[in-house]
Amino acid sequence: MPAVFLKDRSLLFVSGADAQSFLQNLITTDISSLGPDEARPGALLTPQGKILFDFMIWQDGDGYMIETDAGQRDSLLKRLTMYKLRAAVTLAPSTKEGVTVCWGEDAEGVRDSQGARDSRFAKAGVTLIRRPGKHGDGKEALYDALRISHGIVTSGSDFALQDAFPHDVLMDFNGGLSFRKGCYVGQEVVSRMQHRGTARTRIVPIIYRDGFVAEPGVEVTAGDRMIGKTGTGANGRGLAMIRLDRAADALAAGETLCAGGLPVRLEKPEWIGFAFPQEVNPIAPA
Repeated sequence: MPAVFLKDRSLLFVSGADAQSFLQNLITTDISSLGPDEARPGALLTPQGKILFDFMIWQDGDGYMIETDAGQRDSLLKRLTMYKLRAAVTLAPSTKEGVTVCWGEDAEGVRDSQGARDSRFAKAGVTLIRRPGKHGDGKEALYDALRISHGIVTSGSDFALQDAFPHDVLMDFNGGLSFRKGCYVGQEVVSRMQHRGTARTRIVPIIYRDGFVAEPGVEVTAGDRMIGKTGTGANGRGLAMIRLDRAADALAAGETLCAGGLPVRLEKPEWIGFAFPQEVNPIAPA
């Protein structure tokens, strides 16, 4: 059972009598339906509907633990404090640094009172537990390879904050975006995208030829046209933010998709429910 310590993750604890209503009216996640042992993705959006901060959130005793990138934590804490006003809410950094993720058949057995099952991986058929603190020393590349293969994204290396909508990073399918709970920051834009079906840009897994991968931020092209940019890559696979309508047109025209000059093909994870470009032009043999 792999157990990987993610040293660049940090934690905030939100507690108090108004903690649930405070968060429910701010973030994309419907925490009123959050299971006691479930970690869901979420985001705090700009009024224009773009992702300002992204995170995982789960119940922890009488409050909520928020796990985010270490570089985001202090800014997220400041922004939440700004919204606090007179709410009976306490916001504080956790005393534990970093997060350990473990997965596999025996993962559920190591979950303690502070750990939670990652709902994104559960949708992909993988039991993965997130626990505050250091509980393993596996290489982080193992975790990256796992999430890449299942289309699980992270900000920074896969997409830039304040530059992507929740639909772009699959939050409408991974449990991090609610269309039923009522208003939250940016909700009007998100709902309009959902009901009009205007989301065309998506992060999807890609497969490279011969095991090579491009660096994050490299252009994905069809002919001389850019149709997206790469995210994280490992073991001949990667993630990429793609305009799927343009990819479909290119494949229908018999064009090869490339990332950094390397031929690639798109792969659809089973848990994703949106229309996907037909693979009419797989990677040509070397």
